Amino acid sequence: MSTAPRSKIEIVNFGCRLNLVEGEAMRRAAEAAGRDKLIIVNTCAVTAEAARQARQTIRRLKRQSPDCEIIVTGCAVQTAPQHFAAMPEVARLLGNAEKLTAEAFAPDQGLRVDVGDIFAASAPPPALGGVEDHTRAFLAIQTGCDHRCTFCIIPYGRGASRSTPADAVIAAAQNCVAQGFQEIVLTGVDLTAYGRDSDGRPGLGRLAKAILQAAPSLARLRLSSIDCIEADEDLLDAIATEPRLMPHLHLSLQAGSDMILKRMKRRHGRADAVRFCAEIRKVRPDVVFGADLIAGFPTETEAMFAETLALVADCGLTHLHVFPFSPRPGTPAARMPQLPADVIAARAKLLRHAGAAALKRHLDAQIGRSLTVLTERGGTARAADFTKARVGGVPAGRLAEVIVTGHDGTMLTAQPFVAAGRIAEMA
Repeated sequence: MSTAPRSKIEIVNFGCRLNLVEGEAMRRAAEAAGRDKLIIVNTCAVTAEAARQARQTIRRLKRQSPDCEIIVTGCAVQTAPQHFAAMPEVARLLGNAEKLTAEAFAPDQGLRVDVGDIFAASAPPPALGGVEDHTRAFLAIQTGCDHRCTFCIIPYGRGASRSTPADAVIAAAQNCVAQGFQEIVLTGVDLTAYGRDSDGRPGLGRLAKAILQAAPSLARLRLSSIDCIEADEDLLDAIATEPRLMPHLHLSLQAGSDMILKRMKRRHGRADAVRFCAEIRKVRPDVVFGADLIAGFPTETEAMFAETLALVADCGLTHLHVFPFSPRPGTPAARMPQLPADVIAARAKLLRHAGAAALKRHLDAQIGRSLTVLTERGGTARAADFTKARVGGVPAGRLAEVIVTGHDGTMLTAQPFVAAGRIAEMA
């Protein structure tokens, strides 16, 4: 959960970076509508726990700010509006298509529940930008998903895949650079599906190249999460040849067992994931991989889980997002034979331990190296491969050269270079 407090409007975002970006767009829309004493809660539906936390937060916010109106939106509202409509704390509900319209936040709207059919939404999404830690800009360039993984509710929250026109994305990227941002992160629900909903529209790789060409002063372009099976030749070429496209790829892998991947209705096999990582590492040796992995999917045996655990080493994964399986009502996986909760928790713990060990090996290898980092608020920074570092003495939003002196198991410790009596910063 992230909160963006303002003097008159508070945005509370749950879940993905796309929600972060859309939260900023809603704040601007509400400000333009002249709203005050307003709280907008942007929910997530990935897990049952995320939806539960959203409801808990709504109750807390109303207790803390009884005079504020609370509008609730996001994927959990889109997929299960009845759960939020029953809450007396909620003034209005907005669906994912409705929340980005200019009139959505006008005062005295008569419709309390404004949640339409998300699959009827066909217009391409606008190029929306958001900011994290005042250092990097996020650009939402795609929404929706045309796939039907058996565990996932998100297509029912976001609708069909739709891409932002390339010229709008490029213009938005140039605007971010003009505002002084050193790094832009491209994000979406199914990012590697970008452009496939329109004949002749460039795919993600061509778009990345076009952004870098149109914004020559942009230091860093980063991709959020990609699907290895959707990576085409243009994207592979961009990763191999564009040094300003950052060497960090977060992969939607989910499992390492072919049988579980089939039951998940994923479109890649175990060998596809291993081969993809090897091919990328061959052309971009400095690449670091992250991945989403689900522990305890229905019918998963010990042997099947062992294949997922081994995937950490076989793919050379460093940054893991581990999700204990959570059945979502309305999905096929929720009707499959479920594993005991303690088994799911134990397997998730083993995956996290494997991830912690992989991260430690990566951090060990950085000690003594010189890195270029982008500084954040609070004295932290990110290397090109997204490794986090603690760096003091440099203002946020700067690219700086540092020497890695150690780590605490989760992030590096580093000291800025000192050249000619000043901290060495990059132009």
